Amino acid sequence: MQYSFRPKLVAGNANPELAHNIASSMSAQRSQKITLVPARVERFNDQEVFVEIYENVRGEDMFIVQSTSKPANDHLMELLIIADALRRSSAARITAVIPYFGYARQDRRTKARTPISAKLIANLIVQSGVERVLTMDLHSAQVQGFFDIPVDNLYASPIFELDIRERFADHIDELVVVSPDVGGVARARELAQRVGVDLAVVDKRRDAPGVVSAMSIIGGVEGRRCILVDDICDSASTLCVAAKLLMDHGAVEVHGYLTHGVMSDSATQKIGCSILKSVVVTDTIRPSVHVLESSKVRVCSTAPLFARAMLNIASGTSVSSLFEAENIRWLFSGKKLPLLVNRGRSDS
Repeated sequence: MQYSFRPKLVAGNANPELAHNIASSMSAQRSQKITLVPARVERFNDQEVFVEIYENVRGEDMFIVQSTSKPANDHLMELLIIADALRRSSAARITAVIPYFGYARQDRRTKARTPISAKLIANLIVQSGVERVLTMDLHSAQVQGFFDIPVDNLYASPIFELDIRERFADHIDELVVVSPDVGGVARARELAQRVGVDLAVVDKRRDAPGVVSAMSIIGGVEGRRCILVDDICDSASTLCVAAKLLMDHGAVEVHGYLTHGVMSDSATQKIGCSILKSVVVTDTIRPSVHVLESSKVRVCSTAPLFARAMLNIASGTSVSSLFEAENIRWLFSGKKLPLLVNRGRSDS
């Protein structure tokens, strides 16, 4: 496919490895070298963010690759200031590629006198000059409606489907997809339908906030290989407790598939000491050293999928076509899924 112009990429400091991998994947898919626009994104002594673009971007279709991951506020300010720099440099269009959209968990008022922070962040992004947002697995679909510009929300589930079909090819009939809580049922059901297996749910009852009084399993897991699926893994406490509960109910083994590996505090240590057989996370958030060196955690690259979506946006073609595993299989052809970036692992 021929394109009339070449999209240009700028990266913040949140996940430079993913940005470079996206550029490389775009180059391979388009058979034309695409590199990151040289830029300076740094801090003054008082930690103010300063941005300088070293290349002419007048009239260009610009993509900013920047997750709003930890430290969320710093990375958010980088995104906003890069967008302002591009707008003032007369870029034709600015698309914010936000693989992990921070603040998405603050999508409603949970009690009196609390903010809806996700809406505030959406307003800031729009006001900075961004004209389109590309992200992955928003914590709740309603966040798309917070923006007054187009939002393309990609899904990790097609990548997970490809990986599950490859790694459990001889055990598909034994699989059951499990949601670790009632709130994630829709996400788990979608993956279960994609793979063609049963669904189960871990039901938690609380006596007080943060205090789980009882847990039960809805659905059959005895003698099954369980796939725990969720969008965010933060402390990993829920994941590890759910895995133990499944094993106590007769599961043969438990694996985790999680889109955004926040992995705060001692999350990787908890996973390493848990009953979980393995955990797959994507690289929407830059993996920490602890994640990369974990014997149980595997990191899957989303770069080919983001690259294809960005090329489709640049050429004005469909992004929703990338929601199906069969339509993205060729992006990962010849590669062992998931695309591992773990250091020091024999299968990486």
